[in-house]
Amino acid sequence: MQKRKLGKSNLEVSAIGLGCMGMSFGYGPAADKKEMISLIRSAVERGVTFFDTAEVYGPFTNEALVGEALAPLRDQVVIATKFGFKPDPSGGPRWSGLDSRPEHIKEVAEASLKRLKTNVIDLFYQHRVDPNVPIEDVAGAVKDLIQQGKVKHLGLSEASIQTIRRAHAVQPVTALQSEYSLWWREPEAEVIPALEELGIGFVPFSPLGKGFLTGKISEDTQFDKTDFRLPDRCHSAS
Repeated sequence: MQKRKLGKSNLEVSAIGLGCMGMSFGYGPAADKKEMISLIRSAVERGVTFFDTAEVYGPFTNEALVGEALAPLRDQVVIATKFGFKPDPSGGPRWSGLDSRPEHIKEVAEASLKRLKTNVIDLFYQHRVDPNVPIEDVAGAVKDLIQQGKVKHLGLSEASIQTIRRAHAVQPVTALQSEYSLWWREPEAEVIPALEELGIGFVPFSPLGKGFLTGKISEDTQFDKTDFRLPDRCHSAS
């Protein structure tokens, strides 16, 4: 497996990472826990060192799965997780809004560390930009966590170039995560050139078009009611 460093940072990851969301959330019912733990560990055996999760996947259950699976292999892998949503107060699978207040970011970090069974988050992304919180405050909160040794790197997801630049001025942004595939090339126009200028890595999500580019989905495919690929749920895609 080839390795790459994200931008100008010293964060080295496998060229192919494993997004773990669908094991617990988003693509229908959660998969069997033991099977998914085996799958994650098999990925490590095959050279994958970059694993992605988030508190809202489940919510919470995906982080716990990733934490349990990678605990015995923690020194071999890079774990990325995300903050920035308010979970459903009733405990449901959806979020109820955005929340990137600095105090909330720090609460999320503490909870994520416990679920991930680790003492440091390698890459902590803002899941979606919160228009109610200045990005400088967000970057400052993660900078505090980095100084405390609880986080190693700041990431952003689906952020504009202006937002990226403002955050980067407070705390260097290691990576931007954004949708990018054969059917979604939007980042090529402005985002990727800006990242190259700033020395920020680019981490594409849904490179297989949420499964539609795999050849496994046809006009006859039936999606489970919990699958966000259903037409009336596409707005919930993360």
